[in-house]
Amino acid sequence: MKYRTLGRSGVAVSKLALGTMYFGTENTEEESFALLDAFVEAGGNLVDTSDVYSGSVSERIIGRWLAARPADVTDRVVLTSKGRYPTGPDVNDLGLSRRHLSRALDASLRRLGVETIDLYQLHGWDAHTPVEETLSFLDDAIRAGKVHYAGLSNFTGWQLQLTVSTARAMGVHVPLTLQQQYSLLSRESEFEMVPAALHNGIGLLPWSPLAGGFLTGKYQRGTTPAPDTRAGSANELYQYVSAEYASLDRNWATIGEVVRVAGESGATPAQVALSWIADRPGVTAPIFGARTLAQLHDSVAAADLTLDDEAAAALEKVSAPAPGGYPYGAFGTTQRDRRLRGGSQAQGELVAEGSDHPLGRA
Repeated sequence: MKYRTLGRSGVAVSKLALGTMYFGTENTEEESFALLDAFVEAGGNLVDTSDVYSGSVSERIIGRWLAARPADVTDRVVLTSKGRYPTGPDVNDLGLSRRHLSRALDASLRRLGVETIDLYQLHGWDAHTPVEETLSFLDDAIRAGKVHYAGLSNFTGWQLQLTVSTARAMGVHVPLTLQQQYSLLSRESEFEMVPAALHNGIGLLPWSPLAGGFLTGKYQRGTTPAPDTRAGSANELYQYVSAEYASLDRNWATIGEVVRVAGESGATPAQVALSWIADRPGVTAPIFGARTLAQLHDSVAAADLTLDDEAAAALEKVSAPAPGGYPYGAFGTTQRDRRLRGGSQAQGELVAEGSDHPLGRA
């Protein structure tokens, strides 16, 4: 296993993180324990959960695992959790208010059986709570020893920048990480979120780096997925996400390229996809999930795989999102470009020859 620092901190974390979203639903407690054991044995130390994963059962399972293992094992774990989404039926049982986060954090600490959560992340934006209130709570939680570091998840670029800039202005703890959906089939975060994170030294923790299993190569276009897969299940969320991935020609071309690179490199498609995202600028550790020990071992092996420049470039080209001309396409991008030379600029070169489209010519 290889290691990197967690954002701007001095904490070393594994190049890959174990996601536990399905502990208690797709994974029994016994299976979850086995996955945690195998991950730590392989050198992994970054374990990600949330207070809403499997209705808080994920946190409870991790807490029981921590209690059942010796300290020389559990002390290695860098533990993350999150708060923001509903933990009860009341109107105040969600959000980023001091009231809700205080209760949510204390409940997570109890379920996990720990005094401190290493990285506590805001699971999403809350338009109804002033960012100053949320940041003040996080700073107090850090000073109280309940949290070591704070992070963000599912924030847009402007939300990230507002949060970071406000924290600096207040003189409180600045979030270290951004956990976003990011993979070869989901690169839209590169338009705003990734640049904002890079500008601020924020470490990226991509979730769903295998795009719901599509990047493992197990699905074939135009076929009916097996009922024991996520794409073939009756789960509405899985069906929605799978339909979105399956609707784009670019995604199927990307999957084909992943399979090709895997065949030429002697790796599996999952390892290729994980290696590609793990080595993107600003990425600290992709968060992968596993149903079985075989899947876990296959994914962990990606930490030692480095794609050659030709393979990485081919994957980047085929998977590039198509944003249109403005604001993230060539027209909008060249508007923001500034070359340190006089005269001609990038946009002038872009539009210099006009177009041969029939509507553009007399």
